[in-house]
Amino acid sequence: MPYRAPLADFRFLLGHVVGLDQVAATERFAEATPETVEAILAEAGKLCEEVLAPLQRPGDLHPARLENGVVRTSPGYAEGYRAIADGGWVGIAASPEHGGMGLPMAVTTAVNEMMSSACLSLQLNPLLTQGQIEALEHHASDALKALYLPKLISGEWSGTMNLTEPQAGSDVGAVRTRAEPLEDGTYAITGQKIYITWADTDFNANVCHLVLARLPDGPQGTRGISLFLVPKFLPDAEGRPGPRNAVTVVSLEEKLGLHGSPTAVMDYDGAKGWLVGAPHKGMAAMFTMMNNARLGVGVQGVGVAEAATQAAVAYAMERRQGGPGGIIEHADVRRMLAVMKAETFSARAIALACAVALDMGRATGQPEWQARAALLTPIAKAYGTDVGIEVASMGVQVHGGTGFIEGTGAAQFLRDVRVTAIYEGTNGIQAMDLVGRKMMDGGEAAFRLLQEIEDAAETARHRLPDLANDVWAASEALREATETLVGQEMQDRFAGAVPYLRAFARVLGAHFHLTAAVTDPAREPLARVAIRRLLPEHAALLAQVREGAAGLYALSPEDLAA
Repeated sequence: MPYRAPLADFRFLLGHVVGLDQVAATERFAEATPETVEAILAEAGKLCEEVLAPLQRPGDLHPARLENGVVRTSPGYAEGYRAIADGGWVGIAASPEHGGMGLPMAVTTAVNEMMSSACLSLQLNPLLTQGQIEALEHHASDALKALYLPKLISGEWSGTMNLTEPQAGSDVGAVRTRAEPLEDGTYAITGQKIYITWADTDFNANVCHLVLARLPDGPQGTRGISLFLVPKFLPDAEGRPGPRNAVTVVSLEEKLGLHGSPTAVMDYDGAKGWLVGAPHKGMAAMFTMMNNARLGVGVQGVGVAEAATQAAVAYAMERRQGGPGGIIEHADVRRMLAVMKAETFSARAIALACAVALDMGRATGQPEWQARAALLTPIAKAYGTDVGIEVASMGVQVHGGTGFIEGTGAAQFLRDVRVTAIYEGTNGIQAMDLVGRKMMDGGEAAFRLLQEIEDAAETARHRLPDLANDVWAASEALREATETLVGQEMQDRFAGAVPYLRAFARVLGAHFHLTAAVTDPAREPLARVAIRRLLPEHAALLAQVREGAAGLYALSPEDLAA
């Protein structure tokens, strides 16, 4: 079925739930008026519906391939990417100083979700470039910014992120790639990187790699890692690509999904690179790109959930079985579709709320907003991608036997989205970040957010007392669990990290559904699904948080292998 951009949901969430008006009221984002945002989302929706969505199946059926060292992309991808670049969508959030639109991350998040729904494999290319743009804006020298940013923002060039090595996955501190200083102030980069998304294309004039490597005097671990910009072609002073750098695509991975997105093994053999940021401070610079990508990946999950839900609803309305109406009249099918829609709304609202917090932190510099954004980022990433996987799987179930047949496209959603819970930091790492680094303030940022949820529930009691009471009680339970959590040893926190994150997402999702229902009575039925059927899970999740780690380690490796 054709994809339809959920513009009404974006309009409602931005205008009435997550507070984009606060962002537009700042000097930095004053141009993000409702009229401007409406026009931008409508234009992006049209691009996704008419240009990108038709590329979804061809990319799966005709994967990217490597021919004589050159990546050949899927049919239509070059034209689709050119439409993205020509529309200015790569640089939507980038600084106008170098040609970007300078729009809020909340608007960028909505656009990225629609592109993910339409064709996730292709959307990965501009998403990574957006992350590189932000990293260079914050950490690169003025000379590098002037040379690279205009090309990246225009979409003429693309950007990648090179962290992982065969022995260094989540343990980035184990990176062995070397950087030797050269006499001209550049560096010779030598090493191998794996799992590099969109490492090469046949439609970008240059591909710019951000590479983690270790200087000769770099200490062991993450504190000894530096970040380097290594282009495929060495540009001259005017930005014209020149000689080929010593960068090679060794092979492309055969993957479960995302067949249209080339994932490469890369070899750097003394390739020329430029230092980004200070020596040995590469992780700080790379985390700028990774945090941008973490929200973006969470939104990819939401995008796939939206597309899978649309396909499942359309099939359920058409499929006749067991009665005169479509299978949508069956109670269990209706349950699945309602859950899919409620989960997608919750994940979308959390992602947009995270983006608004990022925008407010940048526009105002207020630590409270920055802490809110930091708190919500791992939740948005993990919950968004979990929802993408669960909703896509439920979509296959709604399709029944035909969902297991590739021709319907239902299976592709599940195959494509599965990796999102793994890349840009596994969801387990996101949860550990939430209960570890993000709770170093003693839970202060979390408690502020929970107070807002409880205050909103108090206000909602006059309209929807039963739903408001449920949300208030769940928030209070989460507050008590957070108080317990911050008093635990770190290993005990980590043992309950994933259920804690999920419980937090359950409460946040219920809060946003309640806010939506109070504002628009037509949204009350969906809010009841989220609050009465999904929110109760928080109690079982929080029970796991209180258990700690002892019970897990009572099982020996031999016990687990038995």
